[in-house]
Amino acid sequence: MSLLFGKVCQNGYVVRDIEKAMKFWIEVIRVGPFFYIPRVKTDWFRYRGVDSAVEMSIALANSGDLQIELIQQRNDAPSMYLDHLDAHGEGMQHMSYWSNDYQALYDRAIVAGFTVGHEGQIGGAQGRFAYFESAGHPGTVIEISDISGGKGRFFGHIRKAAANWDGSEPVRMIES
Repeated sequence: MSLLFGKVCQNGYVVRDIEKAMKFWIEVIRVGPFFYIPRVKTDWFRYRGVDSAVEMSIALANSGDLQIELIQQRNDAPSMYLDHLDAHGEGMQHMSYWSNDYQALYDRAIVAGFTVGHEGQIGGAQGRFAYFESAGHPGTVIEISDISGGKGRFFGHIRKAAANWDGSEPVRMIES
């Protein structure tokens, strides 16, 4: 438990082949089902304060209370995802903390000295997210995510699906 951010809700992994990564998590670790969004539509996305036209695919599943996010960037637009791939290769890129009061958490992080590496919004004002740089501990990126709207309900649906998953329908396509 972080005194600043709360409990870790998600581990995010940057991958080069999301289908292969899902197959590993499903068949080897036996985590699922994955909710797969092949083309994520962002309202906006900025890398270090500059607009960036990131194209990405994501897949989400839960292992207990912890959500697993797989991210494959589909273009070469600047992002912390590509930074991670260049510096570390594939693997865990961030830990995410969720909030129903996103702006207050964002403001506390900035006051505490965190610097935004990239941020964006998906599905309206209640879909904001920010990733903070981690110069003090490279490879440990902190994400915060607003779950006060539809995204929070969607995450709850994913958690419930995992709790009752029997191995069937391991990948569930979501069109954004």
